[in-house]
Amino acid sequence: MDENELSDLYNELIMEHSMNSYNKKKLRDPSFSKLGHNPNCGDEITLEVKMNGNVIEDMAFDGHGCAISMSSTSIMIDTLKGKTIAEAKEIIETFIGMIKRETKSEEELEKLEDAIAFKNVANMPARVKCALLAWHTIDDLLK
Repeated sequence: MDENELSDLYNELIMEHSMNSYNKKKLRDPSFSKLGHNPNCGDEITLEVKMNGNVIEDMAFDGHGCAISMSSTSIMIDTLKGKTIAEAKEIIETFIGMIKRETKSEEELEKLEDAIAFKNVANMPARVKCALLAWHTIDDLLK
């Protein structure tokens, strides 16, 4: 698959998650809930997490924002669900590193699964905070 085909595939994935997110819902009895807000553009999400010991059993979100922030939140949920807190923190760190252009190793980036679709956001400074909103919110929540 060439670079353009991959880029098109990533764009499709982002649009699909922004328009039809099955992760946009309320959880029954969440263990934790955290509000994330980007004052620059008005994007706002509430993340809900249900823990089972140190494993993220389920996650959901509610809120509003641009396609990048909504799809990044949904894909983050798919990526982190079922992971331990330690695994989740490592993935979060890798994603933030990718967006900030600090992590470039393909081997490292493979951990991100579908979240690698946001790799090109690093080239769009105005969209970086949109892509990172949910990831910073879950990072704060897991601390």
